[in-house]
Amino acid sequence: MLPLPALLALTTTVFLGCLTEVLPAGLLLGMSADLGVSPSATGQLVTVYAITTALTAIPLTGATLRVPRKRLLLALIAGFLVTNLVIAVSSSYPLILAARVASGALTGVMWSLVAGYAMRLAPPGLTGRALAVAMSGTPIGFALGVPAGTALGELADWRWAFAAMALISVPLLAWVLVAVPAVPADPAVPTRPLAASRLPGMRPVLATVALFSLGHNVAYTYIGPVLAGLDAAPMLGAALLVFGCATVGGLVAVGSALDGRPRAVLLSCTAVTAAAIVLVGISDGAHGLVLAAAGLWGLGFGGAPTAFQAVTALLAGPTADAAQSLTIAAWNGAVAGGALIGGLLLPLGASLLPWCAALVILSPLSFSRRVVLSAPADRCRSRR
Repeated sequence: MLPLPALLALTTTVFLGCLTEVLPAGLLLGMSADLGVSPSATGQLVTVYAITTALTAIPLTGATLRVPRKRLLLALIAGFLVTNLVIAVSSSYPLILAARVASGALTGVMWSLVAGYAMRLAPPGLTGRALAVAMSGTPIGFALGVPAGTALGELADWRWAFAAMALISVPLLAWVLVAVPAVPADPAVPTRPLAASRLPGMRPVLATVALFSLGHNVAYTYIGPVLAGLDAAPMLGAALLVFGCATVGGLVAVGSALDGRPRAVLLSCTAVTAAAIVLVGISDGAHGLVLAAAGLWGLGFGGAPTAFQAVTALLAGPTADAAQSLTIAAWNGAVAGGALIGGLLLPLGASLLPWCAALVILSPLSFSRRVVLSAPADRCRSRR
């Protein structure tokens, strides 16, 4: 039986990290006007966050591998409390940018920590489901947290949205103290995460992670212009809502199958996401097809990060926490890269983006057979 109180505390931590990362996108206009900077400068609060996560995930995870896991988790949540509170009360764009950099660094360590923590708390045969429960904070953040935070910012003030995230951190600290078992760090674990990249099958997985995230963000970042080019701009809000809700279903589906067939799950996420993006491209703006594509896209994308992290842990065994930092760096680096490439392609025509994105996402299928999954699904639990 899954230890749900502990896993749901991890879910809330992931929810908080996800919301902290993406919420400025929903508050962009209000923040821009209040801080006296351009909307593009405000948008950099998201870009800088992702780049910081990509650059710091590996070194900071390596530096904290021998810190007791519960102590590190509490420190990360306290860090989110402080950085979000600074943003809520500050009128200085440089200070807010610095707080975003600090939050990005915290998030890189958080992703690496939570995945391994959840799988180590699970009983045998249920590690995939435990990981899915913990990582459900991400689709919940997209489906519910971002719209709620955006609405709060519009009804009151954007600062209240960041203050709310700081307030969430206070009961979460108490929840973790009470419900999450302590997990000691393993002093024998190597503190050089890059060494995990030499494990059999790890490099193809990391390449798959990077290409999936790159292709997804080429299309998703510019989904507004893509739909406008199809004369379906009014469908943007509905499409994003359907996408967000469908990610929850995708995560549930992945969690139920991950323990038995992790490689098949990974490949299915890749194929379904690419097919959905192609469907956007050929929809010709038909509202039903656009919404169907958004739902299919959410199903494919919703479980993908969890599948990637599970496969990474499976390959890495006792070095799973270190290996997770490689996955996080690859994913977040590709977030920034996808936005950049999509921006370069956009002047050539928005209709090109879905096709280029699908091609990039599908390209790992050419070397997917090199992904070796010979270890049992509970291998990561050997660190207990």
